[in-house]
Amino acid sequence: NEAFVSLNLHMEISLSVVIITFNESEKIARCISSAQPIADEIVIVDSHSTDETVTICKQMGCRVITNAFAGHIQQKNFAITQASSPYILSLDADEALDETAQKSILAIKTNWQHDGYSFNRLNNYCGRWVKFSGWYPDKKLRLWDSRLGSWQGQNPHDRYELKNGSKKCHASGNILHYTIDSPEQHLEQIDYFTDISSKALFEKGKSASLTKLIVSPAIKFMRDYIWKLGFLDGWAGWMIAKNSAKAKYLKYSKLRQLHNGSRTI
Repeated sequence: NEAFVSLNLHMEISLSVVIITFNESEKIARCISSAQPIADEIVIVDSHSTDETVTICKQMGCRVITNAFAGHIQQKNFAITQASSPYILSLDADEALDETAQKSILAIKTNWQHDGYSFNRLNNYCGRWVKFSGWYPDKKLRLWDSRLGSWQGQNPHDRYELKNGSKKCHASGNILHYTIDSPEQHLEQIDYFTDISSKALFEKGKSASLTKLIVSPAIKFMRDYIWKLGFLDGWAGWMIAKNSAKAKYLKYSKLRQLHNGSRTI
């Protein structure tokens, strides 16, 4: 094992970039283009897109696998198994690497010293880069040796976890996240994700009191807009705080509805 580690420090590793997709034709080309300078292969795991996503991916030289979607965590763990290399960079279809992150990864490839590398994620809200509101630096572990961990968490909030004792390093550069294009899309996204999160809580036997339903959204708004300086993000900060509070309310409201039978899974 020591000889293997020593060898890795003196030769460039092969890096697989993995991306899961579903109807991402408007954003996937930007993601792929940002990954091409650092990737030895790009693997797309698509859950039966009905737009031009698969066509775009194939035209750009990606290897495309179709797999039914059973959840974000399950799909991302499946995607890892389709990669040729154990060294993985995971990106979402609405993300892209900035130039500094690309340079960092190229340097890491020639001198792999840790088990996983994290990056700051810079989120774009309706054309505005959000520097406060609890949205930055939004640190994400995205580059790792897949033999040492797996995707965990609670859908739709996935996170990659390395085994205890693994060595991590924070790399320079940003993952650019083009997350929200319009206020309408934000509300649709909230409705979609609160459906998933409320069902996940219900299946774990969790419940939400009336007090939690009322207090949690208020705390969330205060946290994002005041304590996390969301007001410095201007209109975007106000919208993020307001809608994040609404998301808290909807998650617990839908959970209560599942318990009283007025909503079904």
